[in-house]
Amino acid sequence: MTLGKRALILIFPVVLAGYLLAAFSVHIAQSRSIRALEHAKLSQRLEHTAAVFQNEVRRSKGFLNALLNGNALRQFVSETDRSYRANALGVGLQESVKSLSDDPMGFVSFVIFNSKLETEYYFENSWDPFAEIDQAQVELARQLTRRSKLGDWTYLHGAGDRPRIVYSLFVDPITFGRPMPSAKASALLMQVAVQPDRFLDMQAALKKEYGADIVLQPWPLAITDNLSASVPLGPSLHATLTISDAHFNNQMLRQKVLLALGALVMSLFSICLIIVLIRRFITGPIATLDANVMAVMAGARDDIADVKEAGEIGRLTQNIRELHRQSVHSLQLVQQSSWTDTLTGISNRAHFNMLAATAVGEAIAAGEKRSLLFIDIDNFKFVNDKHGHNVGDDLLKTLAARIADSVDTITRKRGQKPAILARLSGDEFAVLVRSRPGDGTVREISAAILALFDGGFEVSGRRYPVTASIGAAICPDDASTIAELISNADAAMYQAKSGGKNRSARFSRAINDKRTRLRQIQEELRSLDPDEQFRLVYMPIVDALGQVTGCEALLRWHSPVLGSVTPDEFVPIAESSGLFTKIDWWVIDKAMSDCAQLKSLFGPQTVLAINISSAELHSRSISDYFSDRLTRHGIQPQSIDIELTETFAVKVSDQLHRNIEELRRQGFRLSIDDFGAGYTSVQQIIDYAADTIKLDRALVSNLAASQSLPVLQAVIALCHAKDMAVVGEGVDTPEKLAMLTAAGCDRFQGYLISKPLSLDDLAIWALTRTVCSPEGPATEELVAWPAAAALA
Repeated sequence: MTLGKRALILIFPVVLAGYLLAAFSVHIAQSRSIRALEHAKLSQRLEHTAAVFQNEVRRSKGFLNALLNGNALRQFVSETDRSYRANALGVGLQESVKSLSDDPMGFVSFVIFNSKLETEYYFENSWDPFAEIDQAQVELARQLTRRSKLGDWTYLHGAGDRPRIVYSLFVDPITFGRPMPSAKASALLMQVAVQPDRFLDMQAALKKEYGADIVLQPWPLAITDNLSASVPLGPSLHATLTISDAHFNNQMLRQKVLLALGALVMSLFSICLIIVLIRRFITGPIATLDANVMAVMAGARDDIADVKEAGEIGRLTQNIRELHRQSVHSLQLVQQSSWTDTLTGISNRAHFNMLAATAVGEAIAAGEKRSLLFIDIDNFKFVNDKHGHNVGDDLLKTLAARIADSVDTITRKRGQKPAILARLSGDEFAVLVRSRPGDGTVREISAAILALFDGGFEVSGRRYPVTASIGAAICPDDASTIAELISNADAAMYQAKSGGKNRSARFSRAINDKRTRLRQIQEELRSLDPDEQFRLVYMPIVDALGQVTGCEALLRWHSPVLGSVTPDEFVPIAESSGLFTKIDWWVIDKAMSDCAQLKSLFGPQTVLAINISSAELHSRSISDYFSDRLTRHGIQPQSIDIELTETFAVKVSDQLHRNIEELRRQGFRLSIDDFGAGYTSVQQIIDYAADTIKLDRALVSNLAASQSLPVLQAVIALCHAKDMAVVGEGVDTPEKLAMLTAAGCDRFQGYLISKPLSLDDLAIWALTRTVCSPEGPATEELVAWPAAAALA
């Protein structure tokens, strides 16, 4: 804990307690004054409310007097024709009522009672065109007829949903003045009712502020609390408002909080002043020493400055300076170790990122360019696996030294700044060349590095079959940050690998477009609706007599964003991204739904072949899904041939074994597709039972080109020995067909027979074969069906 914190902890509670005690004393002295002030404020607010109410009463009186002095009311009363009075004069009287209202939207009503208290006329300014006088106002009229007064006002606030001030007046129908008391029974009773909106708003405001409502009664309430007030609204109506102690306590609570905050602020101010004095004369020299030490630790200074202080602080400064001198050397050794690759002795990834980021930033600021070479050793894993990791480590150390020597020789010869060399990871190296692109430096360095691998890489008198692939990217043409620059150079390196290894490649728009398209395909696969963008086409499979025995379902994708995307392009992306489950399941469901139509074209024995992703074979739900689709579409399992690519046998898990056995148990046919593509061995054909082997088109083409009929016969014989039928794929020439037939192949598939077709086109193709292949001997059909296929 610092000296300043110790002083703060010791002094602050004492200062705070003193100010809180003073605040408490002020609160006790001011509470009575605040209570008296609240009472005066309440009385003033209530008197203002009463004045507003009385003004509303006067407004209702003036409203009725204005009607009495107008011609519309006189004409209405004196007219004897009741129909004319109700239709014509009533409308005029209604307009007079509306014209006298200050607020067009405010509520006002006018009613005329005859001597029998029957309603001669009623109108109210409201949204209800069929409004009628309510019972409370009728009852008020009855009460007034029993009294001696000829005019009075009343506040109706307990009946109905509209509080209103009603001013009532008995009027002589002839003189339009007040009748004699003896003639009151034959006089008309007129009432004007207005809604005291301002009074109601002030009443609501008082209730919201004080939490209590105004009490209206004919007499004032007994005041038993100091925070209460009562004012008269009329001769027989008083308004009283009583505030609860809780409201006053809340007011006092706010005062307590303000006093407490004031005490806290004053305490903080006082303690700050005290701390400033303590820091200036006590902790200041120590803080200066601490700042010097921190500056050295942060790298802002090289040594600790000497302070002119005597006593303990001076001796402490000298001791720390000496300790710093002793630790600098150790720190430099540790820092060098953290930035150096322990195996090769050159910079590691962290050091390279720091140096390269600085160089790239300086180049961009100066309008210059920098080039990055990303180097990967081809076949290095082979060296590690075959000769051991010790040999691999020696190879990397030797390579790092030779690359450093070659790069340094070229840059010194050209008079350039030294390049930045680092081992990023494993067998990956990076070289940041600080020269102008196009001057030949990058090309010369790349050639020198590739020359190190001519005839293999020599270590300790022995050569190893490794090469190098180099990717180059330029800043800021290809990227503006070191992370993007490494990524783009890495992409260019993979382009060099795909081009045959032991070469260099420059990052280009084509590489970027390829990476962008891969990302776009992934995004489209994640969001697409298979029913809208996918479709299936079918490729017929025929036997030696030309009869269609089955069809293979092939997937086609047309994206509204990407256009047509081939399966060779999107299938590997879907499998590597874990997106192939929904594709496989859509293909299974769609193909089975078309199975009945295929059988109607080629007969009930037609078999539908469906390709399944190798990754999907490991799913526990695949057999259940096949079974569910069979039930849904009403087909037999013997009609479905599940084609498994030969890569499924490379890594066989227990779950895959169980899935295959379950599919076979349910009655599905199984085929190994693309046999001869490079994965399947003879032993695997023996181990994995299948109904059909499909020879890959590349294998068929190679054997046909080399006239290797005995080899083909041996492969087919082996399959027949395992009770497997053989389908030859890629049959696109009569020569391939003839060779497969001579070798004993059972069925054939390829463009010589038919290209993949939609169901509609497949129906036309089937009809064309029927027309072009007349019935005849089997040998004639064998010659005729390829010609018919060519027409398709």
